[in-house]
Amino acid sequence: MTAQDSPGRAEERTRSIASMSLGTRFALTFALVAAVVITLVGSLAYNAAASLVRAKAEEEFEATVTDLAQDLRGSALGHNGVSQINLLHSDTFTFQLLAPNGSVAFPVSESAPAERLPVTMGDRRIARAAEAGEVTRREDSANGETYRIATVSFGGGGGAVQIAQRMSPTETLLDTLAGQMLLVGAVALVGAGCAGWLVARRITGRLVRLTEAAEYVSSTGRLDLVTPSGGAGGRDEVGRLAGAFNAMLARLASSKEEQRRLVQNASHELRTPLTSLRTNVSVMRSFERLSPQARRHLIDDLQGETRELTDLVDELVQLATGTHEDETPQEVSLRELAERVAARARRRTGREIVVDADGSVVFGRAGALERAISNPVENAAKFDPEGEAPIEIVVREGRVEIRDRGPGIDPAELGHVFERFYRATSARGMPGSGLGLSMVHDIAVAHGGEVFARNREGGGAVIGFRVPVLPPAPAPDGG
Repeated sequence: MTAQDSPGRAEERTRSIASMSLGTRFALTFALVAAVVITLVGSLAYNAAASLVRAKAEEEFEATVTDLAQDLRGSALGHNGVSQINLLHSDTFTFQLLAPNGSVAFPVSESAPAERLPVTMGDRRIARAAEAGEVTRREDSANGETYRIATVSFGGGGGAVQIAQRMSPTETLLDTLAGQMLLVGAVALVGAGCAGWLVARRITGRLVRLTEAAEYVSSTGRLDLVTPSGGAGGRDEVGRLAGAFNAMLARLASSKEEQRRLVQNASHELRTPLTSLRTNVSVMRSFERLSPQARRHLIDDLQGETRELTDLVDELVQLATGTHEDETPQEVSLRELAERVAARARRRTGREIVVDADGSVVFGRAGALERAISNPVENAAKFDPEGEAPIEIVVREGRVEIRDRGPGIDPAELGHVFERFYRATSARGMPGSGLGLSMVHDIAVAHGGEVFARNREGGGAVIGFRVPVLPPAPAPDGG
């Protein structure tokens, strides 16, 4: 039964640890590391201190014994003169006299407490020694104490004096030191745990808020909880993550709003050609009763509406999917693009298209740049269908201008013509999507350029863009 329960308890402990918050685990880890460090440092410090204290006590004992032995060797005090030796009882040292036969004659002074020390055969031998200052040392226990004992002979077989150092004061001191170190270690451990908790709370608090924001977005689909300026909370990794998350939400919110606006405006722009197509399809039911001229007009109208609808759908698809950005950039001659656009516009409109271009070469997407030239040309032909003046395409050092002699642009609307789905007041009744010039703007900006629009002296408008040109190729060496 125990063998079966152990895995279950282990899994329960694992789940319990996994269910802890990141802050709690961080604080516990911080405290555990601090405990290991405090234990190691405390152990090393205690062992070093204990070694020094014990060595100091032993050194003091050896010095006392050595000094006494030297005093006895250099004098003829004998047993009767022992009172002249400076032997004072203390908390650490006690003394005892031995007669020549090894019996104990104590205390050294009348004020000393009676504390008998153990006497061994070696001590009796020292008491009978003929030479003064002979010493024997040992450790022994008596009276509930552990002693470090030395027996020093008076010489001439006149007895000996025993010097005993109590070891309990040293051990008591070390025990006190150990207790103080444990207390300091416990305080340090509690402090480390509190510090770890505070640090974990500071770090994980932002992660918790970030997690709550992510869960809110995931559950509601709303992107209005966090803004790019909303509390990133620092420049560390968590702060940078919060800032990146906020920026991502802002981009998503902007993209969602742009998508919503695109769908709304696209539905509005598609409604006009679809309504016209529906009307013409209804008229097709009476196609046999129509005159030949009405039939041709109906077919031309259907073709025009279909073509406009196709162009509008193409523009919407390119705008929504960014497929025009998939084209590989390359060196492009603006003159060749302008000639190609002019030739196509002549076939479609029957208008005169004049190209005046230098040898400007740019690095970019040929198809996108061609569309950036084509859209203003088509607009010029559309807004001046009965015009006789030629439409001019002028290219100078990366600056492309499409000039016409049409109705021009209202000065109040010049700053809006490149906005997406913007339609000038005079063009509201004409076919179009309001996307053409906005695409020119996007293409020019994507190529590091800019767009411009102005009215032309003598009537008409100038629409165009400017993009950086490549430097001319170096001339080959004459040799």
